[in-house]
This record gives sequence, C-alpha cells and structure tokens, in this order.
Amino acid sequence: MEEKDVIRALAALAHELRLKVFRALVVVGPEGLTPGTMVESLDVPAATLSFHLKELVHAGLVSQERQGRNLIYRASFGHMTDVLAYLTANCCQGEACLPEASTSCNC
Repeated sequence: MEEKDVIRALAALAHELRLKVFRALVVVGPEGLTPGTMVESLDVPAATLSFHLKELVHAGLVSQERQGRNLIYRASFGHMTDVLAYLTANCCQGEACLPEASTSCNC
C-alpha cells in the first residue's frame, strides 16, 4: 500500500458523517446497505449522504454494487486491513507493545 492511499483513506474517515457511515457498513458486514436505509438510520439528507459515500468510494473504503434497481454499499474490509497494516508495520521494532494481560483489573 502506498502512503498516498493511506492518506486518502484517513482523510475520508476524518469527517464525522463519513466515519458514521463507514462504521454502519462495518457493522452490517458483507450484506451492505442501501442509501435509503442509511438515510433513515443516520437521519441525513439523501444528497448529503450521496456526497459522502462518493468520498468513501474514492478512498477505497467502500464499494458500490448495483442489484436490480438498488445500489448496495459495503465496507471494503481488505482495504481497511491494508491501511491498518501500513499504520502498524514495524510496530515497536518487532517487540510486544502491550504488557501481558494481568489476572486482576486495576480500573
């Protein structure tokens, strides 16, 4: 993955509504959602949603598929995994970053 692709993905997620849309698509998984369903559940105007979906598609975080008369949007899990892998590559110079899980909680 190239740095410019990671920047584009992170920039797309750096907007409150786009982050909500992406998270909603992650929750439903491969089934995806129609724009109509997202408009209702996120309480956002259709034109606004359309603009933000276009940005997420452009960033490679969301895919779009036509099924009959409907558009189905899905989270692109492979691309998001690649972004996370890029961000965590060479983490802690190969050493464990988190201490061993303890048996007691010190919350």
